[in-house]
Amino acid sequence: MPYELITERYFTHPTGRSPFSRRATLFQDIVIRCVRYAFARIPAMIGKVFFSKPVALPFFFFRKLRHFIIRSPIHWHEVKRPGLQGIWITCDNDAPPDVVVYYCHGGGFSMGSSYFYLEFLLAWVSILKEQGYKNPALFALEYTLVPEATFPHQVHEARTGYEYVLSIVDDPSRIVVGGDSAGATLMLSLLLCISELEGGEVKLPGLATLISPWTTIISEDNKDTPSDYLSKDSLHLYGSQYLGNAASNEDPVASPGKCTDLEWWKRASPACGWYFIYGAEEVFAPEARKLTGMLRKAGAEVEVHEEPGWIHAWPVVKLFLGNGQEERQSGLRRLVGIIKARLPPDQEKNGVKVH
Repeated sequence: MPYELITERYFTHPTGRSPFSRRATLFQDIVIRCVRYAFARIPAMIGKVFFSKPVALPFFFFRKLRHFIIRSPIHWHEVKRPGLQGIWITCDNDAPPDVVVYYCHGGGFSMGSSYFYLEFLLAWVSILKEQGYKNPALFALEYTLVPEATFPHQVHEARTGYEYVLSIVDDPSRIVVGGDSAGATLMLSLLLCISELEGGEVKLPGLATLISPWTTIISEDNKDTPSDYLSKDSLHLYGSQYLGNAASNEDPVASPGKCTDLEWWKRASPACGWYFIYGAEEVFAPEARKLTGMLRKAGAEVEVHEEPGWIHAWPVVKLFLGNGQEERQSGLRRLVGIIKARLPPDQEKNGVKVH
């Protein structure tokens, strides 16, 4: 790995270097190469420990103290109920939220936690507040990882989490569903599921914002790239483990990219549409382009941003590895910009209950 890094960065003409390497700082390049090595070679159980609450939370507090942040104006607390765990984030616990982001973290269904994303999620709420929302809030779901559970358990948990958010915000048009990677998959699955509910009004969210979605669990279009840290072989393994013995990659709820029913996608589309944001050089880019094309054919409002030269889940990556606040928040500000455009903060808000 050190030999490849030195050779590519210092002895290779820019035209022969990977698109990411041409744009990345030395620090970013080193970290992503290490992540690429780990994703391809280190068992998921190790990653599960690294991204878990006991490790991620002290790391979060360390980063706060490093920047001399003792107290934050954004409050968070854990939600623990039968069949539901997560983190609730808000500016004012005593006031009703005027917009709520419902978020699912990534991690290949086998690792990751909302605690690892806590800095990213707090920054998201902070920027929403800065952009004019009176009391933005966010609920981050802690879903069961593989191998403790497989599909459809995680989708059921995602639905329970959505019902929890609806218990706080009666008006679903003020809800933004979002997620990255496997978390974005769960949000796609959730929307397909709730659009098929019978015996009552379908309460779709106002907007979906998806970061680097893993649209098709097992796909021949998922190919390694010189820039991305994801590995197609590891993805195939994690995807197979998520599907388990009872599910099929052809099941559109398990693998949303397999849904080619345009009417179903039309029913599942939020009123204010979809926003997809991913790296132009990532493994999932071809499947993401395919899904956005299908949604447009279904008549949904779709906006896409491909970050040139960048990789999987780049808004999250940049928050940790960005060079300066502008770069670190660049992905989040794009997300907040689309939320503000589609669900403006000065819009009349009805049916909201105090948390």
